[in-house]
Amino acid sequence: MESFLDSSGPRQSLAVRLLAVNWGLLLLLCCIAGIGFAMLYSAANGHWEPWASKQMIRFIVAVMVMLAVAAVDLRFWLRWAYTVYGCTFLLLVAVELRGAVGMGAQRWIDLGVIQIQPSEMMKVALVLVLARYFSALTPEEIGRPTRLLAPALLILLPAALVMKQPDLGTAMMLVLTGGAIFFLVGVRWWKFVLVLLVAGGAVPVAWRFLKDYQKARIASFLNPESDPLGAGYHSLQSKIAIGSGGLFGKGFLMGSQSHLSFLPERQTDFIFTMLAEEFGLVGGLVLLGLYTLVFVYGFAIAFRSRSHFGRLLALGVTVNFFLYVFINTAMVMGLIPVVGVPLPLISYGGTSMLTVMYGFGLMMCVYVHRDARIGRGGDE
Repeated sequence: MESFLDSSGPRQSLAVRLLAVNWGLLLLLCCIAGIGFAMLYSAANGHWEPWASKQMIRFIVAVMVMLAVAAVDLRFWLRWAYTVYGCTFLLLVAVELRGAVGMGAQRWIDLGVIQIQPSEMMKVALVLVLARYFSALTPEEIGRPTRLLAPALLILLPAALVMKQPDLGTAMMLVLTGGAIFFLVGVRWWKFVLVLLVAGGAVPVAWRFLKDYQKARIASFLNPESDPLGAGYHSLQSKIAIGSGGLFGKGFLMGSQSHLSFLPERQTDFIFTMLAEEFGLVGGLVLLGLYTLVFVYGFAIAFRSRSHFGRLLALGVTVNFFLYVFINTAMVMGLIPVVGVPLPLISYGGTSMLTVMYGFGLMMCVYVHRDARIGRGGDE
């Protein structure tokens, strides 16, 4: 570890850090992204425009961002965690005040050249700040309920703003990711039971604040056939397409449900459905197998880290990535209600791609500095 932090100069130190990056994980991410490019090419009926070419450029930029994040000293991210979270939270507030509206939701900030979605950025910022907060506490301090109020607010405040956009899927991811980190740091199980009881009692109140289309999605999840051309359309068409793919699929560019426009949002939220239709059960399992390898890498990097902050950060990024995959695939298979969560590195989207790769940059940073012993204040 001394070779990363010695006084031989910033150039040599940067070069050594880049060489120390986990290139196996990067290759795995490139393989998944390559599947995404192929699916976007298929979604455009055999054309690179308008989705695949842009996604490839975004991925190249995102890889550069990931490597830049990985090359930074891990102590930097520990010290600036609250600042990163605060800036992202202010962007969420800015969405409420001046956000751009698209598809009935106010989720974006229009910068002229590009649009950014702060709710996606908050997913990683929340992991970073919770890892920072809990890494400074002893097990005894974590056991005190008063010590859990601040991190609970760090989760609930952005989740409330995201719900107001409205974006139920992202709000759910923020709460689940935060809850997972609470569990990982050793919060007692009875506190989770208490929170679940309170949340269950609040369901009737929360139902009143849901939008009509969100209520319709939940109702259609329970009985999709009740409104096959309305709220249940997405779920029914998705299951038809997945079922029609069979074991080996209909073949690349041969998906009838998607190419005849029966499948909605085939380039974003329902891109896994198109993959399953064209490549069948085998193709879907191959992609899920690649995702599983990413999870294994994430847990291995976390448990290899000697710093508590590094472990929590890598575990949080891994859990966040798992929730992306689980919620999207469960949604398109009809196991949970339809919510707006993209399939990472596959679905078309700039902010989602950049956020996911930024998270992996933090994980790579943990890997590069896995032998560093970082104290509560960020010093060795």
